[in-house]
This record gives sequence, structure tokens and C-alpha cells, in this order.
Amino acid sequence: MNKTLLTIFLTLTAVSAFAQQTVSGVVKDSQGAPIEQVNVVITGTKAYAVTDSQGAFTLTFSAPLPVVVRVSSVGYKTQEVQLDSPDRQLEITLAEDVLLSEVVITARRRKEVAQKVPIAISVLSGETVDQSGAFNVNRLKELIPSVQLYSSNPRNTGINIRGLGSPFGLTNDGLDPGVGFYVDGVYYARPAAATFDFIDVERIEVLRGPQGTLFGKNTTSGAFNITTRKPAFTPGADVEVSYGNYGFVQAKTSVTGPLSKKLAARLSFSGTQRDGTIENVRTGKYINDINNLGLRAQLLFEPTSTTSVTLSADASRQRPDGYAQVVAGVVKTKRADYRQFDAIIADLNYSLPSRNAFDRKIDHDTPWKSNNDLGGVSLNVDTELGPGTLTSTTAWRYWDWDPSNDRDFTGLQALSKSQNPAEHRNWSQEIRYAGDISSRVSGVVGVFFIDQEVKINGTEESGSAQWRFSQSSTNALWQTPGLFEGFGIRTKASIKSKSAAVFANVDWEVLEGLHVMPGIRFNYDEKNVSYNRTAYGGLDTATYSGTKAQKTTLQGFKNGVYTSQQYVADADENNFTYNVTLAYKPTSRINAYVTYSTSYKPVGVNVAGLPTIDGQPATDLAVIKPEDVKHVEVGIKTTPVANATLNLTVYNTGINNYQTNVQSPELGVNRGYIANAEEVRVRGLELDGSITISKSVKLYGAAAYTDGEYVKFTNAPLPLEETGTTVDGVQVAFKDISGETLPGISKWSGSLGGEFTTPVNFLRQGGRFFFAVETFYRSTFSSSPSPSKYLNVDGYSLVNIRTGFRVSGGVSATLWARNVLNKDYFEQLLPAGGNAGHYAGVLGDPRTCGVTIHYSF
Repeated sequence: MNKTLLTIFLTLTAVSAFAQQTVSGVVKDSQGAPIEQVNVVITGTKAYAVTDSQGAFTLTFSAPLPVVVRVSSVGYKTQEVQLDSPDRQLEITLAEDVLLSEVVITARRRKEVAQKVPIAISVLSGETVDQSGAFNVNRLKELIPSVQLYSSNPRNTGINIRGLGSPFGLTNDGLDPGVGFYVDGVYYARPAAATFDFIDVERIEVLRGPQGTLFGKNTTSGAFNITTRKPAFTPGADVEVSYGNYGFVQAKTSVTGPLSKKLAARLSFSGTQRDGTIENVRTGKYINDINNLGLRAQLLFEPTSTTSVTLSADASRQRPDGYAQVVAGVVKTKRADYRQFDAIIADLNYSLPSRNAFDRKIDHDTPWKSNNDLGGVSLNVDTELGPGTLTSTTAWRYWDWDPSNDRDFTGLQALSKSQNPAEHRNWSQEIRYAGDISSRVSGVVGVFFIDQEVKINGTEESGSAQWRFSQSSTNALWQTPGLFEGFGIRTKASIKSKSAAVFANVDWEVLEGLHVMPGIRFNYDEKNVSYNRTAYGGLDTATYSGTKAQKTTLQGFKNGVYTSQQYVADADENNFTYNVTLAYKPTSRINAYVTYSTSYKPVGVNVAGLPTIDGQPATDLAVIKPEDVKHVEVGIKTTPVANATLNLTVYNTGINNYQTNVQSPELGVNRGYIANAEEVRVRGLELDGSITISKSVKLYGAAAYTDGEYVKFTNAPLPLEETGTTVDGVQVAFKDISGETLPGISKWSGSLGGEFTTPVNFLRQGGRFFFAVETFYRSTFSSSPSPSKYLNVDGYSLVNIRTGFRVSGGVSATLWARNVLNKDYFEQLLPAGGNAGHYAGVLGDPRTCGVTIHYSF
């Protein structure tokens, strides 16, 4: 009997413990005003409620106490409250994001508020990047007008900040980029990384100006400092799918959670596909499609509260039928009439499929292929030591490039093959210590080492139409059957390079609000190049049945197109650079600073062939001097009111021995190579700001004025229209362009955007409806290493819009459109090989639109 009563008692107790319970309350903002459409959830259950117009909610649940109530809404910081007793009336205050807009960055290798750091820096959250559709650097430039990216294919990609960083229009693997590209502290050595999709990004910081005393690899123009989302010990996941016109499909997912009390993991994936936007009328296929895949995996181990170890691995792959360029125009050169492009194609009974590039039609006979693979592994260890953090970052990375190009840009077999497959391997090690040494002194000190090797195995081969494009006289022997068919060069080249550095940067608050920040860097660079180019194929002039004179003439014709060449070279360089910044913060709303810095871009080596002297390669031109940079910058960062920022920067950068594209003055050498222009100068002004007018309206924008000039450049290549220029009967192969404009720089560029939001309830979720408009503008810029009348890209404006429903957790939906006005524009213009007079364009995307569904929990 007693046992029965005890059983009944325990049963009733258990039922009571799990009986329906109720919690109610109200959610307000920091001003005490109620917030509607707030999601209130009992974590670990399906119980949830949405606040009404008075901010009130009532929630019924059956979980045993205590429980955690999670309160979240877009535009506010999520809060969690533990509930210990039922029937409790809760009053919860959420902090607005506008009061949390002090963006925390790690640009100086320690966590700081962006507005308080005396560096010209643009910061984009991962949420902003995702919402704007800027899934790679090429799209990111529409949000940061000081950034330029030019890419005729992934290998031939240059990232510039303020117009400086990479030589315009020519890629040479023997040069280091002037813009550093870092992901989670790991240096990505190849500019092709900029063409891949971002994977699970938390924050992107773009630092403008030299940054050599802060980062392992020297950066003369600026740096991208990308931080990805880390593994979390709280389970979570994000899934996102996008669909759009041109067959656009993009899928992203990220899953994270604990594997044990001290071990957590995160697995992230991104995949993007889109049909081509250019029709090849020869094959009936649309090319220049997108076919990207990316995977990132991370393990986070926290053995103690002061130490964390992160092991990361990533792999990205691109397999597009692309980067085809479309003939954008034909100009008359200074060559004889029979050597003009229109005369050449008339003799070959050929016509272009269209003379309007924006018909988006080509008839290329060589397939376009841009197989691009990049990835690696890294180990990062952070341990708190004294007043700071000791960090070790070890990384190994690879890049494989396997292309096929139609570099004559026509359906003729002028160049039947043009490809330079490359394999790059590097490992790097960085050790640094950063932190607050005292209440008035903070800083960073570090060492860095990187070992790289690039192997190139290239092929370029002529076809049946090459004779007419190469014809430089009226001699009938040019039409000798088989003279150039199958005639080409095979190139085997390698570059081995090592770089080591010691760097330090200190922030010393001398007086209240007055900071002195010196930085130093010592760098050692070593490069070794081996180049071996072998000519093959075509007509065997030795067995040709003609006369000895004819054989000599025919071989001369062939030598004018391709010759064998072989050389080795090495170089090493020591360099000491420094910077000094003086900053003054008279109030918490103003941060003014002035910076003087020196920097340098490492010694380079040529791996694209050299001009010859007496039939031998000019090996003294194989090594390129390092750039010597002197930079002055004055800036002011302000917070006029609590919900607004306004920043202004004025700068001047001078570079001696600027590494750029030059042209040999030797007759018969029609090959550009890298050398030094004597001096260039870039100066400009940058303005950026944002303001949150109310809970519903936010405006943001940035503008840049940039003036770039060759102060002295006496052996620049001829612009396309001056090819064939003669003086007193002697052909000229170079010109003095001192005082002319640097390529790739728009005088004016800017972006402006705004977003309106309002609380709504959608799919039984509380969230916010939003509508956003973003515009981007850049003025005309030169697309030729030497200024040309024709190779200038007209200025253009782009308008992007998005609208939808957004929640902090659950299902969000976005409708988006990019280039809403369907503006036709070029991203780059470039002459075809051989300088016959035609030039091609890299076309900007037409109008695209679609929908994105995002789910997070």
C-alpha cells in the first residue's frame, strides 16, 4: 500500500514538473520604447512567441526549469535570460546595433575599434558582403572605390589599391604583388586568389597605404585582411541557396559545433554556377560562365582558457569555359596599309561576327579554358602570455593553373595555342607578439618567412593565318605553304624565391590623447630564375627545296616570330623601411593623424623572355630593381553624432624604380617585359561615412579622387595606334611618356547606398522587411600601359537593389538585381598579340536578378 502511494506521489510530481508553464514579458529598446516583431524562444525546444506592437509576449512551454529564453531581432544584439521560476514577468532591454557600430578589427594584430585606429581602413562585415552579393573581390570593389581589380583571367589578375599594386596589363610571375591578401593571418601569394568565392567570411578589412610594419609579407599599397567565422562550442548552422537568370545557382552552407568540451569544428561550403553571357557563333555555345566550388574545414582546440589552436584546410576549384575577350574595336596603326587589321582579314576572306562588342558574339576557334585550383592547410596557435598574445601561424599553400586561350581574338588560326600552365607551392611561418605592454604602450613585433616556387610549362603555337599577321614585307615567300603552321615555342621556367622579415610597430600615448606610433621593418629577399624557351615546328627551312637565299629569308621570317632563348639569373636584396604616425584624439569623437612611411616592393625577375643583343638574351634585364616607396598621409576620423561616422584621408605616394611593362627598342623584338620606370606619383583624397537616421533608415557612402602620373618614364611601350612609327626611316619601339597618366586609375570613383527597414511578421517569425539601393560610379580610365587615344574605358555607373525579409535566426528571403539599368561597360581593354590594330574588351556583367533563401539556427 505504502509503495503504491509512493509511486502515485512520484508520478504526480513528475507530471507537475513537466506541466504547461507560462512566461510573459515585454521587450524594449535602450530608450524604453517597445519593440515589435521580436523572436522569443525557449532554447532547446520548439516553444516561441513574437512580440506585438506593445513589445509584449506570452510563451507557453513544458520543459523542466530552469530554461534559457533567447530574445533576438534584426538590428539588435541578441540576449539570453535564464528563467528559474514559472509565471515570471520579464522585462528585457535590447541594445541597438547603432550603439554597437564600433567595428572591432584586427588590422594591427590586436582587437581595436576601427574609428580609433589611425589607418585608412574600410571594414565590411560578412553579413554586408553576403547581402550585397559581393561574393569575390571583383564585386567588392563596387563597395570600396579605392580598390581596383583587373582580370583577363585568374592568372592575369591584378589587385590595386589607390591605383598601385600590380603592373597593368601584363602578368609576370617573377613579381610580388603590392597588395597583400591575408585570410585568417595566412598570406596568399598568388593574385588568382582574388577571383575565388569568399567562404564563410566574418569580416573583411581593406587597409590602404603601405602596411609593412604590421604584416608578415611586405605590402606597398595596402592589404586585404579577411577573417572567417571560427568553430563554436554552441551548435549552429547556416544554409543559403540563390537562383537567378542566366542559370545562376549558388549554394552556401556552414555547420559548427562541439566535438568535446575542448574541441569544436566548422565545415563550410560554397558553390556557384552560371551560364555564359557571350555566344560563340562557331560552336553555338555560350561561354564565360561561372563554375566555382570551395570548401573550408576548421578544428578549434582550447586546452586551457588562455590557449587556442586552430587547424584549417581549404580547397577551391574553378572550371569555367571562360575568360574570352570580345573584339571591341580596330584602329589604324603607323604600319603600311597592307599590315592593317582590316586589310589582313580581307586577304584571308574573313569578317568578324560583330563590330559591336556588346552584341556579345565571338567565333573563336581555340577553346577557352581556365582551370584554376587553390588551397592549403594552416595551423594557428594563440596563447596569452603576460600582457599580450603570442601567435604562431604556419601554412602550406598551392596554386595550379591550366589554361587555354585564343589570343588573336578571332576565328582565324593566327595563334592556334596560347597557354602557360603554372604550378605554385609555398610554405610560410609567422610568429608575432601583440598586446598592451602598459596602460600607455601597445604594439606588435614579429618575424616572417616564406619559401615559394613557381613552375611554368607554356606553349604558344601559330596556325595557318599567322603568315598574314606576321607579314612585314611584300615578299611572296611569306605565302610559302606550311611556313608557320605548327610553328611555336615551348617554355619551361621556374622561379624559386625566399623572403624573411623582422617587423615591429608601437603605439605610445605620450600625453593624454596624443599618440606616437613608430614602426620598423628589415627584409631580405632572394630569387632565382631559370628560363628555357625552345622554338619548334613549322617549315623545315633546311630541307626546303628553294635556293640558299630563299632558305635564309624563310628562316628570317620565322625568327621574327619565335626564337629559342635560355638564361638563368639570381638576385638578393636587403632593405630597411620604417614609418612614423602622430595621432591626436582631442575628444572621443575625433581622431586625427599624420603618417610618413617608407616601403619597398621586392626585387623581381623576368620570366616572359628578354630582348637580345647580338643574338644573345640581355640577361642584365632579367633582374628588376625593387620599388622604393615614400608615402605621406593625413587623415581624420570623426563620429559627429552617436549614429554617424565621417572620415577624410589625403595622401601622396611617390615610387622610384616602379616595376612596370616596357618594350624593347630592338627591331624584331615584339615582346613586352618587366623593367623599371624611373618614377611615378599617386596622390588623392578619400571620403567615407555612414549615418543611421532612425531605426528604419541608414545611409552610407564613399568617394575617392585619385591622380596618378608617370613622373619619369622614358622607355615606355608604344600605344597601339603608334605601332610602326618611324623617325628618319628608323622604326621606333618605345617612347617617353613622362608626365602622362598611370593606367587603371579613374580620377573619380564612389559608392552610395541606403537601406530602409521596418518590423514585420513573416512565416510566423518576427523580423524586418528591408529595401536597399546601392550605386557605384567610376570615371574614364586608361587601359593601356602607355596612354592611347583608343584604349580608354568610358566612365560608368551601376545600380544594384535588394529587398526582402530578414531575421536573426530562421528563414530570410531576398530578391535582388545587379546592374539594374543593364549598363554596357568594359572592365578592361587590351590589344591583341602582334599589334595588328584590333583590340578586345573584358565585358562587365549584364543585368542579373534572382532570389536568395537563407536559413540559420
